[in-house]
Amino acid sequence: MSDEDFEMKSGGAVRSTTAEGDLRGPENGSVQYRQQQKLDRYLNFFSSLAFSATLLASWETAGGSLSAGLYNGGPAAIVYGVILSAVGNMAIAASLAELASIHPTAGAQYHWTYMLAPRYRRFISFFQGWVTVFSWGALVCISPYFIGTEIEGLAVLSHPDYDAKRWEGTLLMWAVLIIPIIINVFARRILPLIEVAVGIMHVVFLPVTIAVVVILAPRNPNAFVWDNFVSGPSGWQNPGVVYSVGLLGVISPFSGVDGVIHMSEEVKNAKTAIPRSMIWGTFINAIMTFGYLIAIMYCMGNYEEALTSPTGYPIIQIAYQATGSEAATYVLMAMGMLPGWIALFNALASVTRLTWAFARDNGLPFSDFFVKVDPHFKIPLRALFLVTALVIALSFIQIGSTEAFNAILSLSTLGLYISYLIPLVLLVLKRLTAPADIPQGGFSLGKWGLPLNLIAILFATYFSIFLPFPSAVPVTGANMNYAGPVLGFVMLFAIGDWIVRGRHKWNGPNIEYVRE
Repeated sequence: MSDEDFEMKSGGAVRSTTAEGDLRGPENGSVQYRQQQKLDRYLNFFSSLAFSATLLASWETAGGSLSAGLYNGGPAAIVYGVILSAVGNMAIAASLAELASIHPTAGAQYHWTYMLAPRYRRFISFFQGWVTVFSWGALVCISPYFIGTEIEGLAVLSHPDYDAKRWEGTLLMWAVLIIPIIINVFARRILPLIEVAVGIMHVVFLPVTIAVVVILAPRNPNAFVWDNFVSGPSGWQNPGVVYSVGLLGVISPFSGVDGVIHMSEEVKNAKTAIPRSMIWGTFINAIMTFGYLIAIMYCMGNYEEALTSPTGYPIIQIAYQATGSEAATYVLMAMGMLPGWIALFNALASVTRLTWAFARDNGLPFSDFFVKVDPHFKIPLRALFLVTALVIALSFIQIGSTEAFNAILSLSTLGLYISYLIPLVLLVLKRLTAPADIPQGGFSLGKWGLPLNLIAILFATYFSIFLPFPSAVPVTGANMNYAGPVLGFVMLFAIGDWIVRGRHKWNGPNIEYVRE
């Protein structure tokens, strides 16, 4: 391998190369990496764990997406589905954690794909980079969308004659975005304190919520929760399809298990802190989400009233049925909305670093502009504003069609699972063909590596197949799930960008390093 001297955009001269197609990196790890436009490492293990746990905000998201499971499958599908989703996502988190322990980098999936691919690594990693960046941009929309429209739902609960307008929901989305943007720009240094505080809030609010509904609401029998499978409302006839389509409500709460990886270049001891944060953050959320959904299923009142609630959210109707008080319902909803809102702080930070990393490797048009790290705020400010612009642009879709916007939310989950699948399939191929080329990082699955990788691939494939399915049949323009077509457009755009620009600009992840 020949090396040439380059100058970093921030100044000092270093020796630079692109990542070789080996997980060991240049010269089998005999170098110390030094990235262009370097970020400060200020996050420790506890703040990164809180970051991972609160970014998922799984039990809060499960409450907001409850209608998917109630519409397709009912209580039994929800409680068994969350177990299935938790197992699958734990396998995915553990598999990605092993890769993160070898190369913790903001680029994450596309970086590992480039290193693992036996051929065509430039195109595959470029293609994946576009899918991952866009999927994370769509994922950032979930929190402001849920919170903004839940505020509208609470207004409908208080004033039944209130006619909620779609454009009002879009304005509320923008309002929800303002504080997270300000915190990401001006209060980056206090973000670790916020993470820990919100992590405590995320954990403490759950038992309070469960206690309130368990104490106040009448109890449903065991058969209602564990044996009650509902397939009528959606029109789907096959029980397997009904169950699989209804899984969206328990899959989306675990979207973003890779979120903390994109903060790797700001985490101390990232090779050990990031994998532990991922696994423990996913495990904590799995336990909490299961407990939350079990309590809600046992304590929900009239099923049809919840499903057809004029608020648009079954969870609002369930809380009101349980408490009989509008004020108590507001408090219960606030305890779910507040951690979910602060999770947006993390999601914005994570996708900003991912976008910045992709620009650093010339993946974006005008990469030289978006790669800049602001010298005063010490963050990729231009990348943050690019992500914000994307979220605002996507929010306009809600004005034209709520179903189309819901498809954008489905797209984020679908796109992320595809982004997980690519490096995991390549990792399994590497295990089977050249296991000696896989080095040991700070975290290793050992003999469980191949079985867990295969389980992760199985679940990610299964989830990806059914996520684009429409929630009801017959399919019309109003209930069509546009996730598949939208993702197809993004993929075609990535291919077009590769032909026009990428094949000339993209040489894989650029790694600048100095001799140890």
